[in-house]
Amino acid sequence: MSRIFHVATAADWEAARSSGSYTTSTYGVTLEEEGFLHASHAHQWEDVLARYHADCAEPLVLLEIETDLLGVDVVEEAVSGTGEAYPHVYGALDPAAVVGVRPVTAPSRRAGS
Repeated sequence: MSRIFHVATAADWEAARSSGSYTTSTYGVTLEEEGFLHASHAHQWEDVLARYHADCAEPLVLLEIETDLLGVDVVEEAVSGTGEAYPHVYGALDPAAVVGVRPVTAPSRRAGS
């Protein structure tokens, strides 16, 4: 078993729970546009939150995804300029593969920022 993480808007996650399919690659970009869903490892998601969601005014959630439940390919790929590899999910995310959801706050929206 392996766990990966994805930062999502609460609205996108709720829509996925209703439709049975999550297809947002990253904030404002669809799976169809990008070709895969961006994900991260446990030690990477906070940096992703700060880098890509800092100005997001919408409520955000962190999805904890069990890769064994996905049914689509997950590929570790180097991301230019980061020196790190990130998991990319090549297909729609079945909400049943999400084993945990918790609210997170973009850094610019935290108290005192």
